Amino acid sequence: MSVSGIDHIALPTANGERFLAFYKAVGFTSPDETDWREGRSPIFSIACGDNKINVHPEGFVANLRGPSAVPGCGDLCFVWSGTFAALTTMLDGAGIEPIKGPVDRVGGRAAGTANGVSVYLRDPDGNLVEFICYDEPPVGRIF
Repeated sequence: MSVSGIDHIALPTANGERFLAFYKAVGFTSPDETDWREGRSPIFSIACGDNKINVHPEGFVANLRGPSAVPGCGDLCFVWSGTFAALTTMLDGAGIEPIKGPVDRVGGRAAGTANGVSVYLRDPDGNLVEFICYDEPPVGRIF
């Protein structure tokens, strides 16, 4: 037996509503948003594909989390399944301006050897968010 993947991660946020609006604008769903809004759960999650991020909103306290976890501590990379042009159109439509990219990167596919083209941005908490496109030709820039 071995580790076969990541089931979920958790991130704190300074503002649950702002966090949720941002990630829904870039295509995530929130399967338990209603439970959170109606007070049945102290946290909510965002999801894409078979991946989930549990979100610890402002005021959430638990002993089963990183002791120094604070909003903005994340560095996340998500696979974009469309073209880089479609990604740019989606970000423009959501009013999100990239801070870097497109740049060539080696991603997690193929046991960490697959090449892709990435763009970077910040979410409302300051987490670094990367979108990588694997089906794009190299752009010839790495930084």
